[in-house]
Amino acid sequence: MKKENILILCTGTAARSQMAEAYFKKFIGERVNILSAGLEPQEVHPLAKAVMKEDGINIDDQRSKGVEQFLGKLAFRHVIIVCEKAEKNCPRIFPGAMNRLFWPFEDPRVYKGSDNEKLEKFREIRDQIKARIQEFVQGQIYYHKAGNACLLYRYSEIG
Repeated sequence: MKKENILILCTGTAARSQMAEAYFKKFIGERVNILSAGLEPQEVHPLAKAVMKEDGINIDDQRSKGVEQFLGKLAFRHVIIVCEKAEKNCPRIFPGAMNRLFWPFEDPRVYKGSDNEKLEKFREIRDQIKARIQEFVQGQIYYHKAGNACLLYRYSEIG
C-alpha cells in the first residue's frame, strides 16, 4: 500500500508545526508520511523541544524545512495550516492536495511574560495541538484501493 502524505504548514515552522509533526508521527506511526514546512523556516524553538520532552517525545532531531522543498514534488492528502500568517500567505490551493485544513493555534513564541509564563504558554499550545490531532486521527477516514474494492479504515486502525 502506498503511503499517503500529510503536510503541516506554519510560517517559521519552529514550534507549532514541529509539535504537530511529532504528535502525528506518534499517533499514526509509519502508516502515513508526515512532513512539516514553513514559509520562513527558523530553528526549532528550545521551549517546543522542552515541552515535547515533558510528554515523552523527543524532537531534537526534527528540523525546519522550507515549503519550496515540497511544492509540486509530492501529492498530499491533507495540507494542515497551523498559523494565521501562513494561511494568509500560502497558495489557496496547494498543488496536489486533496484537503486543505486550517487549524489556527496561537504562536507561543511571541507570548510576553516571565520564563515560567512562557513555558506554560508552550504547554497550553502543545496540549491544544495534541488534542486536535487525536480528534483528527480518531475520526479521519483513510481510503485505500485494493483491486476493485475501496476499503475504509480509520487512521488509528491501520496496522
